[in-house]
Amino acid sequence: MPVTFNHTIIAAKDSDESARFFRDIFEAAEAPSWGVFTNVQLDEGVLLQFAVPPVDEIQMQHYAFLVDDELFDRAYARIRDRGIEHAADPFWKRPGEINNEHGGRGVYFMDPAGHALEMITRPYL
Repeated sequence: MPVTFNHTIIAAKDSDESARFFRDIFEAAEAPSWGVFTNVQLDEGVLLQFAVPPVDEIQMQHYAFLVDDELFDRAYARIRDRGIEHAADPFWKRPGEINNEHGGRGVYFMDPAGHALEMITRPYL
């Protein structure tokens, strides 16, 4: 069997709030949840599991999502409509913008737990 990405645990301040945020922005499916995990299902069987860690401070992580142009348009409209701060670059030197790099479009924004999210329409490679 080839190696494929299956799931990851994402630290959250409130696992339900973070899962709702991801489902809303990315139009992701709700998945059965168990134990301390609130789960979100992405395409290709990838499971995002949100959980509140047993520490006071959450270390910021970066998660990038490849989406098609139509979902980008809808998700970016939701980002703007909700007043979510965003930028065209990871260093926030172009706030309130998107980029047109790598033959597609991209945008950076934060989730409720403070993780850096990136949404792109074309892979880098």
